[in-house]
Amino acid sequence: MADITRRLGWRHLRGAPTAHVRHHRSGRLAHDGPGLSFWYRSLTAALSEVPVDDRELAMTFHARTADFQDVAVQATVTYRISDPAVAAARLDFSIDPDTGVWRGAPLEQLGTLLTETAQQHALDVLARTPLAAALVDGVTAVRERIAAGLGAEPRLPATGIEVVAVRVMALRPEPEVERALRTPAREQIQQEADRATYERRAVAVERERAIAENELASQIELARREEQLVEQRGTNTRREAEEHAAADAVRAQAEAARTVKLAEAEAARSVRLARAEAEGAREVGAARAEAQAAWLRVHAEVDTRTLHALTGTRLAENLPRIDSLTVSPDVLTGLLAKLGTGRPA
Repeated sequence: MADITRRLGWRHLRGAPTAHVRHHRSGRLAHDGPGLSFWYRSLTAALSEVPVDDRELAMTFHARTADFQDVAVQATVTYRISDPAVAAARLDFSIDPDTGVWRGAPLEQLGTLLTETAQQHALDVLARTPLAAALVDGVTAVRERIAAGLGAEPRLPATGIEVVAVRVMALRPEPEVERALRTPAREQIQQEADRATYERRAVAVERERAIAENELASQIELARREEQLVEQRGTNTRREAEEHAAADAVRAQAEAARTVKLAEAEAARSVRLARAEAEGAREVGAARAEAQAAWLRVHAEVDTRTLHALTGTRLAENLPRIDSLTVSPDVLTGLLAKLGTGRPA
């Protein structure tokens, strides 16, 4: 929209670089071009502003395929006004000289023209295409057909319109049909997922079986090695027992030999000791006999009273200690009488 200011009955218009402004004064063209700036009187001026930039027109419409299925088409048409003079002559791009606002709705008219033309060509191509083919290749076919149809449409150049590009974003069936179409694919995907799950489980079972076989083989090998270990331990124990038995036999033989030697030495020593004791006993006996004989000879030669005195002396020596002794006269007389006669008491 043009920028218009007021000054003492005059108006000043300042246009944008993307807006083509045409100023007629008293039926004559006074200014014509984009990005203009000029003064004018509102009572004698006729102004029109035509946008010359590229514009995007989004459209959505419904069509029916060859198998009578409804589809929604989403497309975008990029266009520009290549001839502003023709467009201003064919469509109402006039603006209010006081406010700069369009008096009509020219862009809506252009949008309706482009939408109906594009819809006509899209309906034509989809009416001969089944739904499955339309969903697979319909976007490209519809885009090419719309672009060709708009390029061959004579009303657009006559209105000063140039189509720059056509894009078709989507072709969508009704929700129920779309769900029905998705069902086989979903079932196939589910089947693929189930098959992958089964294969994964089979691989897992196979791996578990391989692991179990490896564990069993390891246990068998371990048992075999334990058996070898037990046999080796038995062999070692038997060999150790044999060595211990041999060592014990050697020790027993040595102990027996030592015992025999000790017994022989002890016997010899005992014999020698017995001989020595016998010899000593014989000598002692001989000495005692000789002493007894001498003692008897001495006693035989001594008289009886001397023997009685010696006997009393010996008896007194062997008696226990007597601190006091009381002898009555009768006992003393009897003892002296017996000593005098030489009889024993």
